[in-house]
Amino acid sequence: MRIDKRKVVLVGCGMVGMSYAYCLLNQTVCDELVLIDVNEKRAMGEAMDLNHGLAFAASNMEIYQGSYRDCRDADLVVISAGVAQKPGETRLDLLKRNVQVFRSVIEPVTRSGFSGIFLVATNPVDVMTRITCALSGFNAGRVLGSGTALDTARLRYLLGEYLHVDPRNVHAYVIGEHGDSEFVPWSQAMVATKPILELCHGLPGGEKAGGKALDERGEGVSWERLQEIAKQVKDAAYQIIDAKQATYYGIGMALTRITKAVLGDENSVLTVTAMLRGEYGQREVFAGVPCVINGSGVRRVLELPLTKEEAKQFASSCKTLQESFGGLNL
Repeated sequence: MRIDKRKVVLVGCGMVGMSYAYCLLNQTVCDELVLIDVNEKRAMGEAMDLNHGLAFAASNMEIYQGSYRDCRDADLVVISAGVAQKPGETRLDLLKRNVQVFRSVIEPVTRSGFSGIFLVATNPVDVMTRITCALSGFNAGRVLGSGTALDTARLRYLLGEYLHVDPRNVHAYVIGEHGDSEFVPWSQAMVATKPILELCHGLPGGEKAGGKALDERGEGVSWERLQEIAKQVKDAAYQIIDAKQATYYGIGMALTRITKAVLGDENSVLTVTAMLRGEYGQREVFAGVPCVINGSGVRRVLELPLTKEEAKQFASSCKTLQESFGGLNL
């Protein structure tokens, strides 16, 4: 009797990759996890360390250090490998070095006969996801990045804290580049089915809040506070890096959530990096947008009805991404 296994191959055993692997184990997301790293000894040690906790896990997993040949029958190849930015190095120079890293990864993965889905975590993730698609020759729907999934989670957490609402009942998104040009389309932000702007006073342009809606403390929701929250979300990585040199737990959990949506064929809506094919007036650019994610990857992009100002912000963010990719001359 043949038993299908949910198989994930992780390329890159740094802190991001191993936070993801640890989360996979604790949530029992897959049945087989293969670790690949340029430092084979490290990958072997990480596999040993994870295996030693299996006795405490909810169910069994097969975890081992492997090679690119193991990608042949994988459902998902997750890439967190990459080089760090050197002091004084430009973003474009960093991108060019990471292109070489990705060539050394993607070519042997595709040569193995891999026919699953690529999930990219390496920064700058939107451009690296596009590079993965270009180098692999895969249909764009089968190549996605972590995008603004973590930024969106940060936003929901901060809004939930401010409004005294469970973050799981806050429906708001961060879209565009996973980086400095990302933004929150507040017109689409809701608590349950209630638009947040209807709770808000002090809106720009002389707009008024909807009636006498109050937050949980009996105060009107402040537009200025919402803007502060958006800035906190954008600056979160810088703050964490300043405090502990790197971010990895949050993105590890975000990657795990995306993995569950793929392996579970969930049709869940997540803000991932995906190719736009006319949505939001953009084409041939990969950006963080709400998408329906299932076993085939990106089933479709959900186009939000943005305001004119939000549409301008999104176009500006996409322009930044186009310019970054264009400078690579792939």
